[in-house]
Amino acid sequence: MAVVDNTGKLLDTATIYPTPPQNKIAESARVVMALVKKHGVDLIAIGNGTASRETDAFVAGMLKDAGEKIQTVMVSEAGASVYSASELAAAEFPGLDVSLRGAVSIARRLQDPLAELVKIDPKSIGVGQYQHDVSQSQLAKRLDAVVEDCVNAVGVDVNSASAALLTRVAGLSTTMAANIVAFRDENGRFEDRKTLLKVPRLGPKAFEQCAGFLRVMNGKNPLDGSAVHPEAYPVVKRIAEKSGKAVDAMIGNFDFLRALKASDYADDTFGIPTVTDILAELGKPGRDPRPEFKTATFADGVNEVKD
Repeated sequence: MAVVDNTGKLLDTATIYPTPPQNKIAESARVVMALVKKHGVDLIAIGNGTASRETDAFVAGMLKDAGEKIQTVMVSEAGASVYSASELAAAEFPGLDVSLRGAVSIARRLQDPLAELVKIDPKSIGVGQYQHDVSQSQLAKRLDAVVEDCVNAVGVDVNSASAALLTRVAGLSTTMAANIVAFRDENGRFEDRKTLLKVPRLGPKAFEQCAGFLRVMNGKNPLDGSAVHPEAYPVVKRIAEKSGKAVDAMIGNFDFLRALKASDYADDTFGIPTVTDILAELGKPGRDPRPEFKTATFADGVNEVKD
C-alpha cells in the first residue's frame, strides 16, 4: 500500500496480507486504519489485478466495522508493473521496493490518470496480441502521436506536471520540459503563462506552440487555467466589454455563454469556428474532459461461476 497527498507526493507505505494463504485480516485492518487516521485518507484506490475483489471485500468490511465512510474505487493497473521496474520509477523512488512503486502508481492513476500513464511505453499498456507482427517503428510513431494528441486535448497543469508529461506537449523538447520543472522547483509556482518565457531555452516560438496546452490553475489570469490560447485573449476581452460582464464572471456561466452569438465577435483573425471553440471552453474550463465521475459497485457474494 502507498499513501499519497493531493499532489501525488508519497507520504507513507506499508505491506499487508489480508488474503489467503496468510489471511491476516484483523492485523491488516489495524495497519490500514492507522494510516487512514494518521494521514486523513479520504479515497482508497484498489488495483484491478489478482485478488482485487477479495481486497475490495476486505476494505468494505474494515470500513464498516470502523464506521468510516470512505469511497473506494477500482483502478486499472495495466502497465503498473512495467512502470515500477522502469528507470523512471527508479529515479523517482530510488530507495523504494518495486511493488510499493506500483502501489504509488495506482494511487496516482486515480488522481490524474494521464500524468501517470505517460510514464509507461504505450506498448506495455496492452495494445493487443498482434502488436509484434507489425512494423515496430511505425507502431511506436503512431502510438506516440496518439499519446501526444491526448495530452494536448486534456492540457497539462504546469505547476504539478512531471517532466515526462511536459515532454509530450506540442512544442516542448525534453530539455525544455526539464527546464520548466527545474525553474518551478527553484522559483515556486507559475502565477501566469507569461512567466514561462523566463524559462531557459523556451523562446517566443516554443511559447506560441505550447502555451495553449499548459494550464495555470488559480493564477493571476483566470483564462490561464483554460484551453484558450494567449493569442485569443483579446477576443475574450472583446466579449467582456460588449456584454459588460467581467471575465471571471463569464467562466463557467453556461446559460450566459449559450445566449451569445459567435458571429458577433468574429473578425479576420479569429473566425466563427474559433470563437465557437472559445465560448465552449469558457463554459467548461479546466483540464479534465471526463464526464461526471461515477464508480462501479460489485454485487456482494458473486465471486465464482456457480454464484
